[in-house]
Amino acid sequence: QVQLVESGGGLVQAGDSLRLSCAASGRTFSRSAMGWFRQAPGKDREFVAAIRWLSGITNYAESVEGRFTISRDIEKNTLWLQMNSLKPEDTAVYYCASALGIISSSMKEISAYGYWGQGTQVTVSS
Repeated sequence: QVQLVESGGGLVQAGDSLRLSCAASGRTFSRSAMGWFRQAPGKDREFVAAIRWLSGITNYAESVEGRFTISRDIEKNTLWLQMNSLKPEDTAVYYCASALGIISSSMKEISAYGYWGQGTQVTVSS
């Protein structure tokens, strides 16, 4: 079993920054990647960013490229998402997720992630 707990969400103004954290526990030995996804009201859950757990290779959605940075600490078993220059359209519930086993090079597929956190709300006002 894998447990994921997100924190760091909140209400900010456009242009501000936030840093999300995801503390992972449980099974980690076969983890291939971790990612951040988000879901706005009335919309499907979408890919934000992902990182290969061992190599640190990253991938980002075009909408956040250059503004968000995903990182991880293997020893601390923690994932972060640094979000800068936030926009109102970034408003959503943000989820961290863990993938075990084979995953594509893009790491975008929701179906590849077997474990999810409970989500943390990010609200950006204009």
